[in-house]
Amino acid sequence: MGIGTSIFLIAVGAILTFALDASLGGINLDVVGWILMAAGVLGLVMTTMIWGRRRREVVTTSEPVEYRRVEEPVEYRRVEERRDVAPPL
Repeated sequence: MGIGTSIFLIAVGAILTFALDASLGGINLDVVGWILMAAGVLGLVMTTMIWGRRRREVVTTSEPVEYRRVEEPVEYRRVEERRDVAPPL
């Protein structure tokens, strides 16, 4: 789950919990809102942990960087082939 999805879940959960005062048959929208907000927060925490771990890994080498001479670009030529074909009889 990405950061955007997590923030979306938190926003929808907050709307269901705090802004709506409706009831559906047998479904408590306040509880659904709290569940969505909890899932959004959990997704946000997990996403930041995963992205944070990726950014910390740095690979260094002790070998010097080798510089190479840049070669001249390859020249491309278009070749056209023409054939004289007799019309069908």
